[in-house]
Amino acid sequence: MRKLVPALLLLCAWAIAENPRTLAIRNAKIVTVSGPVIDKGTVVVRNGLIEAVGESAPIPAGAWIVDGEGMTVYPGLIDSLSTVGIPSLAPPPAGRGGRGQTTTTPTPTAAPITAPATAAAPVTPAKGPEDRPATTSWILAADEIDPSDHRIESVRSAGFTTTVTFPARAIFGGQGSIIDLASAERAGQMVVVPAVGQYLAVSRGGGMFGGFGAGFPNAPMGYIAYIRQIYLDAEHYKLLNEAYAHNPRGMERPPYDRALEGVLESKRILLPANRLAEMDRMLRFAAELRQPVILYGMREAYRPEAAPLLKKYGSPVLVSMHWSEAPRDPDPEADRTMRSLENVDQGPAVPGLLQKAGVPFALYSDGLDQPRDLQRAVKKAIDAGLARQDAIRALTLSPAEIYGVADRLGSIEVGKIANLVVTKGDLFDDHTQIEMIFVDGKQYKPAPEPPAGGGRGATEEPGVSQ
Repeated sequence: MRKLVPALLLLCAWAIAENPRTLAIRNAKIVTVSGPVIDKGTVVVRNGLIEAVGESAPIPAGAWIVDGEGMTVYPGLIDSLSTVGIPSLAPPPAGRGGRGQTTTTPTPTAAPITAPATAAAPVTPAKGPEDRPATTSWILAADEIDPSDHRIESVRSAGFTTTVTFPARAIFGGQGSIIDLASAERAGQMVVVPAVGQYLAVSRGGGMFGGFGAGFPNAPMGYIAYIRQIYLDAEHYKLLNEAYAHNPRGMERPPYDRALEGVLESKRILLPANRLAEMDRMLRFAAELRQPVILYGMREAYRPEAAPLLKKYGSPVLVSMHWSEAPRDPDPEADRTMRSLENVDQGPAVPGLLQKAGVPFALYSDGLDQPRDLQRAVKKAIDAGLARQDAIRALTLSPAEIYGVADRLGSIEVGKIANLVVTKGDLFDDHTQIEMIFVDGKQYKPAPEPPAGGGRGATEEPGVSQ
């Protein structure tokens, strides 16, 4: 027993030293994003929050000190549209040939995924909107988060500390949640904001990584008509319930409809748009529905008409980093459209063009979850004209602003959550090493990467009709 007590004390001391409640990273370059770069300064973290930052920020007594000489501190990166944390929505394994075989429409899709038993589609095909096909609007990503999802560690090793995770398995897929990528025993410890918006898809692919069954709707205009009908039903449902709440006596009680409840509770909607015509259609559609909207995809936003159109409506957009790529060994007999060639050549220029035009945007991984693939994707955008500081902003403060959480995430400021990335070298440089990651003030080391040669093939655009 006498030997056991010192051993336990030593173990406790090691645990405290590994993840102390107060720490200071000093003598480091600090990229605050929201303000000027501090060439040599200190960041102080206490209880998971940033307590001080500056050239001469005082270091509390007893703080664990990290010598940041030769290192750079960035805010933790934010993936603005993801399924990380929901293992059932993980992309499929890499196909033969790896990244070199990626087609010119590189958004990953999986085999059709069945929603949980409480949200399963009817056995018989839907015949009309009254059957509520592929609608799970009431599902919260926060309720489906599984801390054991292997992608959490992989994405975190690339510098991502936060994801906006969506249950993207249907037309009305459900409400997304902002989660911090911490190792936690309970999913609730990871949730920053439980509900930030409703994910919508308008193709049988079912969105980013899922699919749904046959029946109504079975054409692009059918999806739009169905979404329109849902919002008409939701408005009627809301009016009925307000009238009943105001004076229930003598009035038949309206039935409860969880699909419409989920729609009404959504703060905003996310609509897919890759082609120019889809951008115009979805912006007009959102205005008709009278819903705040975020467009995602943006594969052809390099076209000269795109930026003025997006700026006119003023809605933010999310740009997929899963750039179109030509096959490594193309079939000389295969027909390749001019559109596909342009997507390969000009796709990575989209972020830089949107930045110059003043269109609010953020980047999202679109199924890329290996550090080398994420690094390569951002580097492509930088090489195609996006300034490095704008690339960093598009993965930190911009998504935080788009989702209304810039008061707690996205930059290195006093009072914000201590999500930090410490590197040797400038972020997104080819030879830069990520030394450590802090999520809610807790330190993590990057996991070893799997051997090169992975990647995954793909077949469809994210949630957009082909």
